Amino acid sequence: MGYDDSIYRRRSGDTDPGPAGDYRDDYPAGDYSPNDYPPNDFGVGDLRATEPNDTGRQAVSSAVLDDVFDDPADGEPGRDRLAFHIVWEVVLLLGVAAVGYLLLREDSGALRGAALEQLLVAGAALGLIAMAAGLTLRAGAVNLALGPVAVAAALHFAENGDRGIVPTIAQATVGALALGVAVAVVVVVFHVPGWAASLAAALGTLVFIQRRPAPVDVQGGFDPTDHALYLFVGVAIVAVLGGLLGTVKSVRRSVGRFRPVADPARRRGPVAALFTAGAIVVSMPLAAGAGVLIASSSDGPVAPTTGLEWTGLAVGAALLGGTSAYGRRGGVFGTVLAVALLVVGQRYLAERGWEEITPAALGAGALVAGLVVTRLVETFGRPKSAGTDQTQWQTTQPRGTMIGERTDSWSSLPAQPTESRAGSWDTERWNNGER
Repeated sequence: MGYDDSIYRRRSGDTDPGPAGDYRDDYPAGDYSPNDYPPNDFGVGDLRATEPNDTGRQAVSSAVLDDVFDDPADGEPGRDRLAFHIVWEVVLLLGVAAVGYLLLREDSGALRGAALEQLLVAGAALGLIAMAAGLTLRAGAVNLALGPVAVAAALHFAENGDRGIVPTIAQATVGALALGVAVAVVVVVFHVPGWAASLAAALGTLVFIQRRPAPVDVQGGFDPTDHALYLFVGVAIVAVLGGLLGTVKSVRRSVGRFRPVADPARRRGPVAALFTAGAIVVSMPLAAGAGVLIASSSDGPVAPTTGLEWTGLAVGAALLGGTSAYGRRGGVFGTVLAVALLVVGQRYLAERGWEEITPAALGAGALVAGLVVTRLVETFGRPKSAGTDQTQWQTTQPRGTMIGERTDSWSSLPAQPTESRAGSWDTERWNNGER
């Protein structure tokens, strides 16, 4: 059958329906109805009424937005899978139990009385700063200034604790809030990575810390160990409630909207800016509260350290608990269990006399392990229907393309008009396999 047969020709003025594949000039341009297109292959709704976005990915219509955790322009159809988080949190729980058992073998009184109270206060302090790290990680703008802010708050409380607990804590909180607002403005207005802006804030905080060349004795008589159990349980409840809230589709999508999905420098909209700024601002007072607990529970003077070891422990605990380094994804109990594992593990190392494993080394190990967990979260936590982005089924086809025909999104060749090509093909060469 030659190419110039009538079945392949456009016939101007012919309005009778013809065989399949008979394209006519009288088909009105722009008359394509979304309902004329076949259903999509994603299994989560009809994506036919959408337009390809400027990233080459298929846009997602508002009809399936409830099943998408990004946004209509760059969403992956389907829901994040939480099964991996459940499995991993069971593994963390077993790890805490195993390390606790080893600690009891070294010191049978390590989990009783005053020793237990010290562990609970240490867990509450690390839990506050880890919760702050997890919040900014989920928002896609990790805060690296948390450790220095905690140390600065500890030094301020140690110097001024005798002037009143409430005024001193209020001063530290206001200073941390002001710093958080400054970082948030830089991140969301200029749309720059949170780690870079918060690193600048960390260096600025070091100026405040380095003005104290010697350790500072703690003033005042506030002792948090009297309320150790309530402090730890309170921090744990807030962390778990935050994790449960993060399982809600709309909350999870909104908090993690700053997460890059295409060009990282492209602005993600006012909603992303609002939630990301809020996460950064809230994280700073949490770090300041951790610093107050660190100072008030200290047996000796508060040393003016850089605080980077606290940043490493906090971010490492959040990552180890299942919060993704890319943002948005995370579990429910993971951060609390990771904090318990690090606190009990640090006490166990001290009992064994392994002084070479400092808090900085422990934080580095937690970060490395947490990055491995992030890779697992991103691999097994993605929606099953996300698929691959190598080839897309286009919903708006160029004129002269059959509906449902798959086209490669990277091809920039224009569609060739068939009218001018009807007589340009050599039928004999085509039939002989020559092109």
